[in-house]
This record gives sequence, structure tokens and C-alpha cells, in this order.
Amino acid sequence: MLKKRIIPCLDVKDGRVVKGINFVNLTDVGDPVDAARAYYEAGCDELVFLDITATHEQRDTTVEMVRRVAEQVFIPFTVGGGIRSAEDMNRMLKAGADKVAVNSSALANPQLIADCAEKFGSQCVVLAVDAKKAADGSWHVYLAGGRKDTGRELLAWVQEAVRLGAGEILLTSMDKDGTKSGFDLPMLQAISQVVSVPIIASGGAGSLEDILEVFEKTAATGALAASIFHYGQVSIPDTKQAMREAGLEVRL
Repeated sequence: MLKKRIIPCLDVKDGRVVKGINFVNLTDVGDPVDAARAYYEAGCDELVFLDITATHEQRDTTVEMVRRVAEQVFIPFTVGGGIRSAEDMNRMLKAGADKVAVNSSALANPQLIADCAEKFGSQCVVLAVDAKKAADGSWHVYLAGGRKDTGRELLAWVQEAVRLGAGEILLTSMDKDGTKSGFDLPMLQAISQVVSVPIIASGGAGSLEDILEVFEKTAATGALAASIFHYGQVSIPDTKQAMREAGLEVRL
């Protein structure tokens, strides 16, 4: 049985870690290298590093920053933002990332997923998805940092991506992002019924109880959070201890 993972997220803009609500109103919360080292020392299982404006501003993720972060942590590490080709992914992996997330470019060119999976293995390819509930009750996929509704239906897209070779899904609920009102359980439950790859839940963590709930009520194997860890509202050791007491498989 896969151990449940606690995964702090480092959203980076202009070389600084930022946090917003529903993808907007961003505030500066620190240096990514310092934050990565602190989270590693606190006992997190993985880290996710996302250059949240790389695609929108048509610029590459900063390889040097990835390299500096990778020098500080010795746990699995995912990087995303502005990945447009297998060569971009290769640069990130060479810089020290263990996995690379693709989002907007994969929507524009699904073959990118297959190319990267073939070259580096599915275990290196993370499909990052930003989704929001539509008026008809389905979920739509958004791109460019949540700025544009693609009109694509979420469940169909993740199934296609997994068929092409995506080895993991990082699923962010835009309705929940930054609200601290709990994870989007219905969306996570729906996704887990159509794909069998590991799922990281993202968007809405506001308390330790929210993290326990997402593991107890969905098939998510990872819980990603930013604000509650960045601002010290919840500690990683306390979270893991509570998970163990709740009977969840966790690495202490």
C-alpha cells in the first residue's frame, strides 16, 4: 500500500514564493531555496515547485533556481511551469528534479506527454491539472495559470493523459485554491474512479483535519498545501503524527 505523502507547494513568481486566493491577489511569502530546505528538514515527503507565470509570460522555468533548490533537498521533487518540449523536461531533470509537471503545453499538444514518457519514463511525467466546476455540474480544465477555460471536460482529459503516459496527476481545484475550506472531495473521488495512477490533491487545505479527511474519504496518495505550511498554521510533524494515529500509512 502506498504511503500517504505530505507535499508542500512552492509557487514561484519572479524568483519568490507567492500565495494567492483563487489564483489571484498574490503575496510574497519568501525565498524558494530557504523554504525548500526548511520543509525538507521538517520531514515533508516531497516538494512541488511551480513557476506559476512561466507559461503565461512565455518564458522558461529558471533552471538555476531548480538546481539551487535540488542541492538543498534529498527527497522527490517535482518542477513545472513553461515545459514545452521533451528537451525542456530533460533540462529540469538534469538540474536535479525527480519529476516534471506539464499542463498548458500538454493541452495544446498531448503528444508531449507520450514523448516525455517514452524518453524518461512515466514515473517522471506529472500531469498538472487546474479544474473548475462548470454550470452543468461537470469540471472544466483551465490553462495559463487558471486564466483560460479550455472547454475540455476534466475526466476525459485525465484519462487521455494517462493513456499517453502520465504517471501521476496533480489535481488543483480552482474553486478551492487558497480558500482554506477543505479539499474538493467530489472532484477527487470522480478522478480516482477513472484512472489508477497516483493522485495529488491540491487546493483548499486549511487545517490538519482537512488533510486527514482527504486521505480518509478519497483515494488521493498525496496532499499538497501551501498557505497552512508557509504561515506555520500546521506543522508537518504534527500532521504526520495525526495521520499515524488515524491509522493512515505514513513515513515518520
